Amino acid sequence: MRKLCWLSRHTLIGIFIVSAAFAQETQRESKPGQESHVDVPAVAARPEDVGSLDGIMKAFYDVISGPAGQPRQWSRDRSLYIPEIRFVAMSINKKGRPVVRIATHQQFVDASNDYFLKEGFFEQEIHRTTRRFGNIAHIWSTYESRNKADGPIIARGINSLELFWDGTRWWVASNIWDDERKDNPIPAEYLPKK
Repeated sequence: MRKLCWLSRHTLIGIFIVSAAFAQETQRESKPGQESHVDVPAVAARPEDVGSLDGIMKAFYDVISGPAGQPRQWSRDRSLYIPEIRFVAMSINKKGRPVVRIATHQQFVDASNDYFLKEGFFEQEIHRTTRRFGNIAHIWSTYESRNKADGPIIARGINSLELFWDGTRWWVASNIWDDERKDNPIPAEYLPKK
C-alpha cells in the first residue's frame, strides 16, 4: 500500500486508494486542488533498505507508517523504486465493476500525505510469498492497515511487487494491490498459518 485516497491523482494513488478509508474517498468526484503538493527531494537509498528483499520490504511498510501529525519518509520511500514507477490500485465501484487507478510516486504522495498526517496510518506485512529467479523477484505481500498502531484493522489486502537486483541493490519496478472485500476474500495461502 500504499493506500491512498486517490483524489485525483490518480490514482495512485489516490489511487491507491486503497484502503477502506480510502475507498470512501474514491467514491467522491475528484476536484482540482483537493490535494496538496509535497516536495520530495531525491536521496540516496539506505544500504540496509535495498541490500536484501527483507530490507526493501521492511522499508516499504516503514516509510508510510506513523501516527497522526508525523511526516512520512517520502524521500526514503522514493529511493526504493525505479524513477518511472507506477502504482496501480484496484477497487470496485458502486456497481461492482473493477476500477483501476494508476499513479506516479509524486501523485501517490500528493494524494495520501494529508490523510496520513491527519488520521495516522500504519500498515504491516502479515504474510509474504516470494518467487525468485536469477536477478528478478515477485513478492505477494499480505498487509493489514490501521489508523493507530494498536487500533482496529481498517483494511487488508495484497501488494504485488516486481523487483530486480542490479548487482548492487534491489529496485521495486512495479506495485499493484487490491483490498480484501466480501466478494474478494484473501485466500488461505496468502494468510499466516494458524
